[in-house]
Amino acid sequence: MINVDKIREDFPILNRKVNGKPLIYFDNAATSQTPQQVIDVIVDYYSNYNANIHRGVHTLSQEATDLYEGARLKIQKHFNAKHNYEIILTSGTTHGINLVASSFSSLLEKGDEVLVSALEHHSNIVPWQMLCERTGATLKVIPMNEQGELIMSDYEALLSQKTKLVFVNHISNALGTINPIKKIIEMAHEVGAAVLVDGAQSCPHIKPDVQDLDVDFYVVGAHKMCGPTGVGLLYGKEEWLNKLPPYQGGGEMIDQVTFEKTTYAGLPHKFEAGTPNICGGIAFGAAVDYLNGIGFDAIASYEHELLDYATQQLLDIEGLKIYGTAKEKTSVISFNIQGIHPYDIGTILDKMGIAVRTGHHCAQPIMDFYKIPGTVRASFAFYNTKQEIDALVEGVKTAKMMLS
Repeated sequence: MINVDKIREDFPILNRKVNGKPLIYFDNAATSQTPQQVIDVIVDYYSNYNANIHRGVHTLSQEATDLYEGARLKIQKHFNAKHNYEIILTSGTTHGINLVASSFSSLLEKGDEVLVSALEHHSNIVPWQMLCERTGATLKVIPMNEQGELIMSDYEALLSQKTKLVFVNHISNALGTINPIKKIIEMAHEVGAAVLVDGAQSCPHIKPDVQDLDVDFYVVGAHKMCGPTGVGLLYGKEEWLNKLPPYQGGGEMIDQVTFEKTTYAGLPHKFEAGTPNICGGIAFGAAVDYLNGIGFDAIASYEHELLDYATQQLLDIEGLKIYGTAKEKTSVISFNIQGIHPYDIGTILDKMGIAVRTGHHCAQPIMDFYKIPGTVRASFAFYNTKQEIDALVEGVKTAKMMLS
């Protein structure tokens, strides 16, 4: 059971005002807010430990290294990776996807096929298009239905011995659809294909077990998990990470360097060239601790309650349509009001201190499917309240009255 009033005390930004109104933050699918416990870790690092890691013999370097590698162990445990070196710390979800896409260039050839779902964020579309352009492989799309669910029979029909890679998000950022990724992974493995899952939207709400899923690659950004921006992770099975060549060259990722030949370091350093976001990695570990302290079962239950409540209240507004009505869904509502541009609704809500996202949410193919320019997206977190949802509903009603 969540004590939302107590939890809200952990988030200093929730005390501020926007346009003279108390902030109501419903843009959590873009970036979650950061609790004081994580902010304190960031301040403590720069106040007491700031030094480069792995290469120093002095005390500060050793202490910073211990904190950074300790965070990697926390993250390994959270996602239940078999080995800590299967956790590659990145600058975020997009970095992890591009790392895999770039490194796979040497493993694909003309005639190979890669599958991507119709529900993807641009970050899980564009890198694979670029990969296909480099290799001559063919990109195919798993279609969706009106409810915003993947059509699994069509996915089955697309799979063949030519399929080498499958890319799908765990949860759609634009619609909130929870995809059946365990089944998707199982079906891909039957034809020998590897699977990368974009977990950016799932990890604030659920606790993925990468070994249970049997996923080959899983990517995450910390800033959607109450952590800082500019840091994330790529989980990869050891066997796959060993097959892939390095993504970037530089310091830390090497074993021996001469002008004639360079040999590369082992995992995870092979994929971690240069000075990392040390503070960000440590704070990522602190954010994982914070979320586990609340408990993901409690988070999921409370956020589902918010989703149901908001859905019922918003659907009472005449002319309002919700896009994405999958049976399995998380706390995201994308909607429009007939005859009104979503940008105009979002602008009026902002004047009331209510932060929502408007546009195509970096998922333009979804908007093209529905033949709309975009949506208003309200995305809820465990620190939001039903009272805030009431304010959103009244704000939408006001916006409708003003713009009709």
